Amino acid sequence: MTTLTTIIFVLLGLWFFSFFIFNIAGFLIHILLIVAIVMILVRVIKGENPFK
Repeated sequence: MTTLTTIIFVLLGLWFFSFFIFNIAGFLIHILLIVAIVMILVRVIKGENPFK
């Protein structure tokens, strides 16, 4: 294999790996945002300061 072929395979592998990592990370960030909003709403419903 030439150096160019090796670089191409490494870059394609990194792109493929990062595609799945960022999709999973994006999903987890959305879940955390939903949990934070629910916790703020629960505090507001209880009559407490939501940002304390």
